[in-house]
Amino acid sequence: MTRVFCCALLSTIALGTVSAQPSATPPLTDYVGTYTESPGHTLEIIAGSALHAVIAEAKYRLRPAGVDAFLNGSGDTVRFTRNEAGAVAGYLERGTLHPRLSPRVTAASAALAFPRGVSARAQPEYRYRAPTDRRDGIAVGHVRGSDLDAGTVETIVRGVLDGTYPDVHGVLLVQRGKLVLEEYFYGYTHARPHQLRSATKSIVSALTGIAIDRGAIPSADTPVASLLTYAGFGNPDPRKATITLASMLSMSSGLACNDYDAASPGRETVLYDAPDWVKATMDLPMAADPGTAAHYCSGGVAVAGRSVENAVRTTLPAFARTALFAPLGIPRNNWTWNYSLTSDNREYSQIHLRPRDMLKIGLLYANGGVWNGTRVISAAWVKASLAEQSQVDGTGYGYFWWRPWLNVQTPGGTQRVDMFAAQGNGGQKIYIVPELDLVAVFTGGDYNSGGSPPNRIMARVILPKLLAARAQR
Repeated sequence: MTRVFCCALLSTIALGTVSAQPSATPPLTDYVGTYTESPGHTLEIIAGSALHAVIAEAKYRLRPAGVDAFLNGSGDTVRFTRNEAGAVAGYLERGTLHPRLSPRVTAASAALAFPRGVSARAQPEYRYRAPTDRRDGIAVGHVRGSDLDAGTVETIVRGVLDGTYPDVHGVLLVQRGKLVLEEYFYGYTHARPHQLRSATKSIVSALTGIAIDRGAIPSADTPVASLLTYAGFGNPDPRKATITLASMLSMSSGLACNDYDAASPGRETVLYDAPDWVKATMDLPMAADPGTAAHYCSGGVAVAGRSVENAVRTTLPAFARTALFAPLGIPRNNWTWNYSLTSDNREYSQIHLRPRDMLKIGLLYANGGVWNGTRVISAAWVKASLAEQSQVDGTGYGYFWWRPWLNVQTPGGTQRVDMFAAQGNGGQKIYIVPELDLVAVFTGGDYNSGGSPPNRIMARVILPKLLAARAQR
C-alpha cells in the first residue's frame, strides 16, 4: 500500500513539439483541467501555490522546469502542448498526446489546492471550538478538560493553514478519553471517507485476530499454505510450508519480498502487476528462514487477507462489516473497500474510512479490544499485535502495527516517547500513546515526500505540551 498510484503523467514523459508556445512563463491556471490518462481513466490538474496532478483523490506536485515544462516526483519531464490559439491541449508522454478533455475539474479536486478558501492569502483566522457530539460512541469534551489547551490546538491548525504542516486533511485528538480536537482541511469533512493506504494493514490484522478468536483459524502459528487453495507454488522450497500467519503479519515470512529494495522480485511495483497477488507472493523464492529477518512486504497483507477469507468463508470486506465495523457502530455507507487482490485493482486493496471511524479503531486497541463495554477483539490478540514481533528498518513491528517513537525536546532535555501506530503513505496515522493517555488520528495528502507532517506536529506541539503537563502534576 505504500506504492505511488500509477498513471501516465507520473511515469516517464517524452519531449514533444509545442504549438504556439508562450515566450513568458504562463500562469499555472493555464494547465488546470481534466485530461485523458489512459483508456477509460482521467486525471486532473489543479493550481494553487504550485501545480499538482490529482489521481484517485491524491495530489502529486509538478515542479517548474521551463516554459510549459514540469518535473514529476521521479524527476521526469512533463511537457504540456498547446493548440494554434495558444491554449493548453494536453500533455505528451513517450510521444503520445494525452488530450485535455475540459478546462474544469471536480469541486473535490479543486479543494485540494488550499487548506481552506480559494487562495493562500484567504485562509481564515482560526479560534478553537470543541468537537460536535455526533452520538456515535465517541465521547467529546472541551480542550480545557485535557492536558492540552486552546493555544496548543490553535498552533496545530494555524500551522496547517499557513503551510508549516502541508497537506494535512484531518486532525483528531482524544486525550483523557475525550475527543477535544476535530478539524478538517482541503475540502474534507467528518462525513467523507479517506483513503488509508498502508494503514489498511492494521485493519487486516484486526480481522485476522477476530478470525482466530472465533476459532476459524487455530492460531497465529498456523501455516498460511494450509489456509490457501493453491495446488503448489513456484520456486519450490520446503521452508514455504513453515511460513505462518505470525511471520506474514510481522513481515518476516522469509520470502524475497522487500518494497524498499528496487531489486527485490517481490517489491510492490512488481507484485501489483500480477493477475493474482497472493499466488505471486507465495511463488517468490525464499531469501531467509521464516521468522529470522523482516522486510516491509505489501504482498504479505494480500496473503494474510486471503487466508482469513478462506477461513471464514466470506470476503474480507463482508467479514469486516459484521465482525468489526458493526460492533463499533460504523455503518456500511461510511467506508469502501475494493479487495479483489488482482492487477485490475487500481485501489491496491486499500480501505477508505472516515477519520472518526479510524479513531474508533485506535480507541479499540487503546482499550485492549473493548469498545464501550463490548469486547470486539481478544485482549491477547491486541497485546500480541502491539508487541514487538520483529524489527523493520530499525523500528519495532508487531502484527501489521508499528512501534515507532519520537524524540521530543523539553526544558529538561530530549525525551523519547514510545507509541503504537497504524501508518499509511501521505500522512494516514492512528497513534496510540498510552503513557500520555492520547489517541490521535491524522489524514493527509503529503504523498511520497518522506516529510511526515503528523510526526512533526506530534513532536513539536502535542507531545511537548503533554509531557510538560505530566511534569507539573
